[in-house]
Amino acid sequence: MRTSYLSSLIFALLASTSLAVTAAPAAVPSADVSKSATAAPPVGQSAKVNLNSASAEILQKELSGVGAAKANAIVAYREEHGGFTAVDELIEVKGIGKALLDKNRDKLFID
Repeated sequence: MRTSYLSSLIFALLASTSLAVTAAPAAVPSADVSKSATAAPPVGQSAKVNLNSASAEILQKELSGVGAAKANAIVAYREEHGGFTAVDELIEVKGIGKALLDKNRDKLFID
């Protein structure tokens, strides 16, 4: 009787292990992981924004501290005064100060 009890326990353990392995999601091959990691920017970092061509929606989405009103003010300034000649010129836009410019300087470029 003791042998049949032990055999039943071992069978139950093996059956549950087999079920767990079968139900587990498939592992992603390491080659696919490296491709996806290089395709997207790291978490917390975004692509650089061109001040002379970015829409208000992109400015709002990509720049920290820039909401709809400031993004629209940047586009309006650009349309009224022509394209920006330097990133520092962004301070001329109403509502944009030095602190906001410094916070976003690494995300901006001019072409």
